Amino acid sequence: MDLIQDKLNETYNYYLYTLTFSDPRVADWFLMQSPLPTIAIAIIYLLTVWLGPKIMAKREAFDLHYFMVFYNFSCVLLGAHIVKELFYCAFIQRKYNIFCQEMVYSEDEYEYRIAKALWWYYFSKGYELLDTIIFILRKKNNQVTFLHVYHHTSMFVLWWIGMKWVAGGMSVFGSMLNSSIHVIMYSYYGLSALGPQFYKYLWWKKYLTVIQLAQFFVCLVLAVQSIYFQCQFYLWMQYAFLAYGTSLVLLFANFYVHAYIKKERLPKMDAAKNVGKQQNGVSARKSKNRAVGNGHQAKRTRNGQTVTNGKLNGKKHK
Repeated sequence: MDLIQDKLNETYNYYLYTLTFSDPRVADWFLMQSPLPTIAIAIIYLLTVWLGPKIMAKREAFDLHYFMVFYNFSCVLLGAHIVKELFYCAFIQRKYNIFCQEMVYSEDEYEYRIAKALWWYYFSKGYELLDTIIFILRKKNNQVTFLHVYHHTSMFVLWWIGMKWVAGGMSVFGSMLNSSIHVIMYSYYGLSALGPQFYKYLWWKKYLTVIQLAQFFVCLVLAVQSIYFQCQFYLWMQYAFLAYGTSLVLLFANFYVHAYIKKERLPKMDAAKNVGKQQNGVSARKSKNRAVGNGHQAKRTRNGQTVTNGKLNGKKHK
């Protein structure tokens, strides 16, 4: 026990040391005073992932149609706000260099707005944990994959660290790119939630995974080149992202192969179309069987006798 206590004290002391070079601007912002609230939310989320399907097993799935429309389009608006703020403040006003931009803890108007936009980005990762809650309440447990849970949990927790120490600099471009993709992604989910009449416009689902993979590759390349050219940005952050980004590339690539190449997980829209085709086929066959040929009612036989319009051998069948 003494050894464990010593390790905990050592870890806590190191954390206090790191605070000496954290971003002073965000010290008193909501959820930024301590990592404990973020860790607590992440733990509650993981417990929900574990217990939720068990609780819902004997319950009816919830109809969350209207909430899903609101939720998805609110994610679109939040993502669009983040993109707008980061693009305008960082690349229009401050002329950021995407290849190498050092971190400055400035009270400049635009640097402050950049930090605020990145806080909203961190907050969005917590808000997006509702994705999983919606799946569980609708009993869509097949959607709650390891990739899904890993990605959502890690992004929320790691971005607390990002906000605490690097709310600016090289963090900006990746956050803006990811938010742009989430605007596209949640637009897709929002349109899907509006109903089947929109399914014909949603043929581009598999490309969401492609652009997600592309963003990871772009950010990995930027991290590698910044390390190679010794950019004046926290190298520990770049090395950490290399490890994390590589894990996401491997997991998303694995999902793409299984979902769209091996066809082991049929996309929702395609599945809906196939069900529709099957239903139409059945309806067509039934219609054909009921069809009237040259104005005469279709006939069938029962025990070798002819039945026409419910009559057996000229007598009403009972």
